[in-house]
Amino acid sequence: GLMAAPTTATAQFDRIKKKVERKIDRAADREVDEALDKTENAIRCQVGDSVCIEKAKKEGKTVVLTDEQGNEMAEGMDALKPGEGVWANYDFVPGEKILFSDDFSQDRVGDFPKRLEWLRGNMEIVEWEGRLLLRATGPNSQFAILVPEGVPERFTLEFSVHDPTNAGGTMIVPTSVPDNGHYKPARFNFGNWRGSGIWRETEPLSTVVDKRIREEMVTARIMVDGTHAKAFLNEKRIANAPRIELERGDRITFVMMHARDDRPIYLGDIRLAAGGRDLYDVLEAEGRVTTQGILFDTGSDTIRPESTPTLEQMGDMLTSHPDLRIAIVGHTDSVGDDDSNRSLSERRAASVRRYLIDTYGIDQSRLEDRGMGETEPVAANDTPEGRQQNRRVELIKL
Repeated sequence: GLMAAPTTATAQFDRIKKKVERKIDRAADREVDEALDKTENAIRCQVGDSVCIEKAKKEGKTVVLTDEQGNEMAEGMDALKPGEGVWANYDFVPGEKILFSDDFSQDRVGDFPKRLEWLRGNMEIVEWEGRLLLRATGPNSQFAILVPEGVPERFTLEFSVHDPTNAGGTMIVPTSVPDNGHYKPARFNFGNWRGSGIWRETEPLSTVVDKRIREEMVTARIMVDGTHAKAFLNEKRIANAPRIELERGDRITFVMMHARDDRPIYLGDIRLAAGGRDLYDVLEAEGRVTTQGILFDTGSDTIRPESTPTLEQMGDMLTSHPDLRIAIVGHTDSVGDDDSNRSLSERRAASVRRYLIDTYGIDQSRLEDRGMGETEPVAANDTPEGRQQNRRVELIKL
């Protein structure tokens, strides 16, 4: 009888030990599951890849921002704030009049987009990582955006691009391409290992930018003012040509020179805009000015860092003209509920007002904010261009 006690105690201790271990294992499993859930619910987006960030937020996913080298950055760092971090030298301002806008949402997978003009090569709509994109698989594939009124003196062009080819890459020509293939017109050339930017006047393309366009989806932006042109990939300016002879026609031609079956080039989210005069000049002449350059997170009043140059224009204008008083008016398209659209537009206008007060020290009595929601459209809401034109921030002189 005396010998049984230690055995019982030992068995009991073993049972308790196993129970504790099982509990620890379950807790560890839970932690692993939660971590996995977070990872599975996260999308990695490069700083400046607004298409990736917007898509992730629409789907309720966590956005994990990465820098140029692919290192993770904590949300809320300088990179996310207008005017700070990598955005300090970013100076792209989109034109205010939308001439063409297409995300292929009206097209069927497997078709060629209805609103583009096919010129040559193999191209079709595909779904890639949740986005509808145009995939080119044939060498020298070409399409055009038609601009019946002619490509204007001042214009901006934005699109998403993933180009894994090492030479030639994706080219943009603001006129027709000669049948003989001799590209005499000045052109924008993305994804070229030797350099990128504008024919005859280029800045070297860093290996970082080169790698980004080859390995992931990036946002390309072109800004042309007469003979002065700039080109950007995400937040990085890759070309600044002060004097170019840029021929303009009734179209903008995209050329995917070295697309292949095993190395397709992807393009999407194309937006062409005419613009834009100096904010103050328009405000003085017309009493109001519209801007497409202030962007927000989807369904939110958080101002996106791509808005930096437009906010700087507004801040400089108010600082240089101390007697100027303006109303900042938010507008939306007709997608969604009327009341929530109005509320969102009010919060967004208030965000812009607060930014100008906090960043530039503008006296708050000089700024009003209003939200009109969808009540004052400037274009029909039944086309992508119209909806894009209606999503705007307007400045009205008081």
